[in-house]
Amino acid sequence: MAQLPIETVSQAVTNSSNGNATNKKLYLIPFILVISLFFLWGMVHNLDSILIPHLKKACELNNRQSTLIDTAVYLAYFLMAIPAGMLVKKWGYKKGIIGGLCVAAAGALLFYPAANARSFELFLFALFIIGCGIATLETAANPYAAVLGPQESAGIRLNLAAAFNGSAAFVAAIVGRTFILSGIEKTKNELASMSPEAKLAYLNTESSAVKIPYLVLAGGFVLVAVLFSLFHFPEVKSESKSAKLSQFAKAFRHKHLTWAVIAQFFYVGAQVCITSFFIRMAKQGGGIDEKAAAAFLGVYGFLFMGGRFIGTFFLKFIKQQKLLLIYAVICTALCATAILIDGKLAVYALCGLGFFVSIMFPTIFSLGIVDLGEDTKIGSSLLIMSIIGGAIFPYIMGTIIDLSGDKIQPGYIVPLLCFLVIIYFSLKGYKPREHEKPVVLS
Repeated sequence: MAQLPIETVSQAVTNSSNGNATNKKLYLIPFILVISLFFLWGMVHNLDSILIPHLKKACELNNRQSTLIDTAVYLAYFLMAIPAGMLVKKWGYKKGIIGGLCVAAAGALLFYPAANARSFELFLFALFIIGCGIATLETAANPYAAVLGPQESAGIRLNLAAAFNGSAAFVAAIVGRTFILSGIEKTKNELASMSPEAKLAYLNTESSAVKIPYLVLAGGFVLVAVLFSLFHFPEVKSESKSAKLSQFAKAFRHKHLTWAVIAQFFYVGAQVCITSFFIRMAKQGGGIDEKAAAAFLGVYGFLFMGGRFIGTFFLKFIKQQKLLLIYAVICTALCATAILIDGKLAVYALCGLGFFVSIMFPTIFSLGIVDLGEDTKIGSSLLIMSIIGGAIFPYIMGTIIDLSGDKIQPGYIVPLLCFLVIIYFSLKGYKPREHEKPVVLS
């Protein structure tokens, strides 16, 4: 087959190109449905921020145990990333997406028996299954959004799609505050003074609150899977339909991909740390109750959503790596504020982080897959694999908090250090080696 430069990959998506207007129409419905995927997995991740304090209460956990909620989801990303990349390379984007949606729906349905049994282990298994599904979705959807149009606007498309992912942060906070968090908090002494029957009834009521939201989420996954099955989707043509493990190792010959994987590892760790302990930080540092803390998390989500839309606009005028650098420096300062200052100002600093972390994932992803050519799908799976940072750093943060006598603020040193790594990536790590030539697609 003739060699096509990556710049013209959008033209290789279809063999029936009849001009730019036709191509735009061809890409419109696929891109809209891809956007829905960003929203769905955004709901999964942001509901985790509600689940951590909620299941900590319902299942009587300590800080480290509660972070296993993050570990279950992000461990699934790590274990599923390479198989997902191989599956997408062999089956194509559409089938890979439908498969991921079905797996995620199955995991969400498991929340019902987990809530009935009030079994933390079953909750973790359900989250692991959901994680496997959305890892497949992200492996397929991120590069697919990037190639549905000209390469020079790939970063803008990824940030636009990710903006709807950001809207899920706001919606999830509302759902969690309304349907999951009860606002009823019992101290250890109050629980100890309750009769066994009353205590069990209280804990079962708290556990059961997750049933309806996750049944609705499962229905959303199924609905979108049906829509994907009904519409025609253009597919990027590839000379090879198979992927070997050796190809994943060889993909690291791209210096900028290697650093993107590292940066994504630290970024996801930072973001998950921020949101996982947000509600407890707002309660402890701001002196507010559970539902009010969830409202502040909604502010964080609103700023996260707005940040992605505004960031998408800024990217028309500012290079990706420069905007990433500016935002990473501001995030470092806001983390320092949250650590050093008491009261609601620390909570406001955490809310502000929502705006400035908003563009980081799609921007790092976009910079990492530049000029990868046939390695694009493999590079995508490696970048998804790096999301394991979300399993590791919250556990470290939870350990620091437990060792600090349950003080939340010292734990925010963890995301601060993560942002320093992103600063380096935005200064030097994003640059491909000078001797590397642009990779081409078959």
